[in-house]
Amino acid sequence: MELLKRITADPAILAGKPAIKGTRLSVQFIVGLLAKGATHEEILAEYPYIEEDDIRACLLFASRLLEDSTLIPLAA
Repeated sequence: MELLKRITADPAILAGKPAIKGTRLSVQFIVGLLAKGATHEEILAEYPYIEEDDIRACLLFASRLLEDSTLIPLAA
């Protein structure tokens, strides 16, 4: 639960999208980078103002969000 304190949603920042606290890096953006093959090390080098735990917090947030969602299969 401590990790989730690193994620915030503020209507004045990124239109309220969940983001790493104190930044304009959304959870969606970080998860997207990982999905495209970026390593944690590459992300941390590109954005030195975040920490490893911020990346882990994004993944945990996304995981929790999916737990509470009903998914509709994507059309082929």
